[in-house]
Amino acid sequence: MGRQHSYRATVRWTGNTGSGTSGYRGYERSHDILGDGKPALRGSADPAFLGDPGCWNPEEFLLVSLSQCHMLTYLSVCARDGVRVTAYEDVATGVMEEAAGHSGRFTEVVLNPVVSVADAAMVERARSAHHDAHQACFIANSVNFPVRHEPTVRVG
Repeated sequence: MGRQHSYRATVRWTGNTGSGTSGYRGYERSHDILGDGKPALRGSADPAFLGDPGCWNPEEFLLVSLSQCHMLTYLSVCARDGVRVTAYEDVATGVMEEAAGHSGRFTEVVLNPVVSVADAAMVERARSAHHDAHQACFIANSVNFPVRHEPTVRVG
């Protein structure tokens, strides 16, 4: 059995406008996400569900978690394999479908990393390292929908 890691975060609702959840439109979806020694993050619901568009929502956090985990795992794979990455940026996209009964689920996430490497001889390994990173990514291994990768690798 592998090592086990535990995580802790606090989510505190801040959207009581005076009457609690007396009606669906009568409260705000605002909340704070807190962690020891970390800056607070302001969260809300997706604007489609009466959330504040100026705040991060859970769907975006899921998307970001997948993108971050892939990037960090990818950089580790490249470092171990002698691929010198000089820049990395990902504009990730995700699709969530609503279902009957006030539920829904993600059906797909696509990561679109644009990676720069130091030398042309590293391009092919840099491209294939995305597969290895996906296989090892903790978050991608925890979701039940496809996470695809459409990487671009450049020299520079």
